[in-house]
Amino acid sequence: MSLTIPSPTPATAASTEPRTYQVRTFGCQMNVHDSERMAGLLEDAGYVPAEGDVADVVVFNTCAVRENADNKLYGNLGQLRQVKESHPGMQIAVGGCLAQKDRETIVRKAPWVDAVFGTHNVGALPALLKRARHNNEAQLEILESLDVFPSTLPTKRESVYSGWVSISVGCNNTCTFCIVPSLRGKEKDRRPGEILAEIQALVDDGVVEVTLLGQNVNSYGVEFGDRLAFSKLLRACGDIEGLERVRFTSPHPAAFTDDVIDAMAETPNVMPQLHMPLQSGSDKVLKDMRRSYRSSRFLGILDKVRERIPHAAITTDIIVGFPGETEEDFQATLDVVEKSRFSSAFTFQYSKRPGTPAADLPDQLPKAVVQERFERLTALQDRVAAEENAAQLGRQVEVLVTAQAGRKAEATHRLSGRSKDQRLVHFSVPDGAETPRPGDFVTVTITEAAAFHLVADPSTTNDYVLRRSRAGDAWDRSQADSCGVPAPGTSGGKTGVSLGMPALPIRRA
Repeated sequence: MSLTIPSPTPATAASTEPRTYQVRTFGCQMNVHDSERMAGLLEDAGYVPAEGDVADVVVFNTCAVRENADNKLYGNLGQLRQVKESHPGMQIAVGGCLAQKDRETIVRKAPWVDAVFGTHNVGALPALLKRARHNNEAQLEILESLDVFPSTLPTKRESVYSGWVSISVGCNNTCTFCIVPSLRGKEKDRRPGEILAEIQALVDDGVVEVTLLGQNVNSYGVEFGDRLAFSKLLRACGDIEGLERVRFTSPHPAAFTDDVIDAMAETPNVMPQLHMPLQSGSDKVLKDMRRSYRSSRFLGILDKVRERIPHAAITTDIIVGFPGETEEDFQATLDVVEKSRFSSAFTFQYSKRPGTPAADLPDQLPKAVVQERFERLTALQDRVAAEENAAQLGRQVEVLVTAQAGRKAEATHRLSGRSKDQRLVHFSVPDGAETPRPGDFVTVTITEAAAFHLVADPSTTNDYVLRRSRAGDAWDRSQADSCGVPAPGTSGGKTGVSLGMPALPIRRA
């Protein structure tokens, strides 16, 4: 689908200065990775990152999963309208899932938008912006199927030490609450050789950690008929020299098989961490959600994982207030959460999304009921997480140092990183010890624990071991390229246009 819609944006004379850009991302890890591709495409076309709040091009990469996604987008677009009026030549583009869903609605509600593109044609972004400037008209282009696999596009990575690697796009499931399949399409799998070649390229560039990414990563291989493809891929990652950490997100419990658990346990660089979406602990609600597994199956997977990988940290997604959820159903969720001992959980209040089967179900719950249950669930999970983190006290952990620091870092002088099981660790560097770079590894002993993070304050240099890495060297190179070296533990620096992903967002202490 391709439409041209008149735009009030005046044409401007060409400038000798390179145009600046800013990409604003909403939603899941898939969107984060897509935003890296948008940035890579723009830089490949000659744009440069904006240093301040105002950019010549602002791109919104949208999410359509939550109910307030529309309001958030149009609120942001409304705020930019006046900015655009005072910034001649500025352009605004909207892409992602909400653009795929709403299409002409975006330009109708916000006629100052210059380009709208969908999930299947991210690569069209520079051409749409150029065409909008040339024609003095807003450009809307939405494709119904993928034109090229996104990993073939240039990518501006935000991290030199960690990378996303997409192994598939789209989803073949029919969960009644989810709009993603209609926006991302049916699952399309990449060939193993292409994936491993991309991972090798990342490692050659200094990356030490990759996260394999797909809507349902463990159903990988369905398109080319190999039910063991995902476990084989994990094992193949173990043969890549220099690749120290492998993660994946998100699997589906219905398709999670023992061969994947065996591959996790037997491949040294596959990390002892698993994100396993529960959604609900009620078998009735799971059936209404079309989740094709039941709570006993879910708990059985966790038991098998912990039998093979005793120190594995398991995280999850949970939806509260699905239509028809009774107090008994909700109590079943609380029971499963208590038994599962999640290290953390992403909890959501059910959001009615037009176009999904659940939106038409009877017994939509009152907001007050959903809110009260949500608060009970988060209180329980916070307690469980605090107890699980308390069990880490005294443990020696290896931490991959990240560029992000906690919000109290200025006062505590602590740096931050992730342990092998993906727990967030804030740590201090003892007097006389060398300060690590982002991408380096430190081994420390946990001295404090809270619900959302751990703390390690080594009392002497004997309690602190630094291992400098190729990723740390890559960080130094990126800082040299950016003509400025910020203090250790702060973000900053320019990375090249290549392939990969930034670290997962963290809940900062």
